[in-house]
Amino acid sequence: MWRVGKLFSKNVSVNRFRVDDLAMKVFNFGSLNIDHVYSVEKFVQPGETIASLEYQQFCGGKGCNQSFALAYAGADVTHVGRIGSDGAWLKTRLAESGADVSLISAGSEPTGHAIIQVSRDGENSIIIFGGANQALNEVDVDHILKVAEAGDFVLTQNETSCVDVLLNKTGKNGLFVIFNPAPMTGSVRDYPLDKVDLFILNESEGKSLTEKSASDEILDAMLQRYPNSGVVLTLGERGARYRDKKLDISVPAEKVDAIDTTAAGDTFIGYFLAELGKGSEIEYCLRLACKASAVCVQRAGATDSIPKRNEVLYPTI
Repeated sequence: MWRVGKLFSKNVSVNRFRVDDLAMKVFNFGSLNIDHVYSVEKFVQPGETIASLEYQQFCGGKGCNQSFALAYAGADVTHVGRIGSDGAWLKTRLAESGADVSLISAGSEPTGHAIIQVSRDGENSIIIFGGANQALNEVDVDHILKVAEAGDFVLTQNETSCVDVLLNKTGKNGLFVIFNPAPMTGSVRDYPLDKVDLFILNESEGKSLTEKSASDEILDAMLQRYPNSGVVLTLGERGARYRDKKLDISVPAEKVDAIDTTAAGDTFIGYFLAELGKGSEIEYCLRLACKASAVCVQRAGATDSIPKRNEVLYPTI
């Protein structure tokens, strides 16, 4: 299975993680973005100036989305990130979700942001500026090591600097390391991925990482390369799979009419990890995460579409 000895020190069985009266803390080392969304008739062309039909501003970034989802799912989550002076409201909003924001620092760099054009037919065109997300450094990693306890979860994506340092240092300190390689870049292959205890990736990321296409091939390749890790592979409308050396679990997706798939994957990750940290069986974690994602895709937006736990467990009729 995974390196379960360092995850939970007692009451561990093959397919059930148990924690006596103790849920793991989650430290999410992730991006914080301001999303500038412009509704347009069509995408602007080179040399062209067009008027926007509408402008909206939202919290964004995969790290931010996943911290919202973790908090809404009931996890004890601390976000580790960086903003500029223009991003103070992001920290406030995240705190309101229930996340601990004490390890979000502010610097002289502008906050990371995205400029998003959304056409009338629903297509989008996005420019990302990393900003303060690319100023995270080893000091920020060390802040986690000072307060985290053995067995706590450390989650990261690929939208910030210092991911390789984070994986290397936390993987050596008895922490349970989760990596979501999004957005997938060539640099990911150079990270110390042998330090990762759990990979959570979609099919596109799995194909890029393994050069395989079918879900079975992706999972086989991942386990061959990282035999001491677990892998969650999300399959969109086909559900999700989990595999490690002893388990192979598949669950279907909820059947719903999707409006907007933004943040669906981030919602899945938040709910899966929150439930795993509470000691639930992996199959139940997958099913709850799929259910939460199904609620998410029936709403528009990013963080605004992420459901709270009672909306997932007790949906209105």
